Amino acid sequence: MTITNRTLTTTAPDGTPLLSHIALPNDTTKTGKARAILVAPEWWGVADHPKTVAERLAAEGFVAVAMDVYGEGKMTTDAHQANEWMSQMLEYSDELMNRCQAIYQDVANLPEVDKERIGIAGFCFGGKIALDMARLGTPLKAVATFHGNPAAITPATKQKFIAKVLVAHGAEDSMVSMQAIDDLKKELEAADVQYQVDIYDGAKHGFSNPHADERARDNGIDLGYHSQAAKESWAKMIVFMNDTL
Repeated sequence: MTITNRTLTTTAPDGTPLLSHIALPNDTTKTGKARAILVAPEWWGVADHPKTVAERLAAEGFVAVAMDVYGEGKMTTDAHQANEWMSQMLEYSDELMNRCQAIYQDVANLPEVDKERIGIAGFCFGGKIALDMARLGTPLKAVATFHGNPAAITPATKQKFIAKVLVAHGAEDSMVSMQAIDDLKKELEAADVQYQVDIYDGAKHGFSNPHADERARDNGIDLGYHSQAAKESWAKMIVFMNDTL
């Protein structure tokens, strides 16, 4: 399937332009029937990986949007810079969620999109964003996380968290512990959320990103690409999104 790429410009509540990357299947008609998936990136920003994810999702028939939560299209390959930007966002979590909600609303308002069938796929920092959006009541139908940080701004509740959840986690992830994943399971169970957690043997943090080994080498951090885990978790996510949206 051929796709079209363009920029989706959202104005954050503080006036910052959020320049998200949108990928549309070329056979998408403006009838408001297409399913959409937000892509919440790793702490690097809207770099090559989330753009590629959006394009792969578009090739599967979804309208896909790699979210620019930092604003102005900022991205980096430097872990210190990425950590600084991420930490700023986490410090001002209300502003972060307001930005995410604004992007969500702009996607829901696209003429091609069925606003009742929107999901999100989050990676690392983006995994936290995806879960927190659902926790705060964003009407997402499906949440998929890849090596995501499950720590909550506000724990899930039955009244607000309506999405089904798919979690892909690496058994060798030194940045997100198995205890954190177990705590997420308890949180979701308490909120009566339907979820599935898949643990991938031998996979480190960042296992889905083909650039992870390079980023690890350049920054001295414990990341690693795992082709088998990446392939299997992607396939499961596509089935999950097709079944849920």
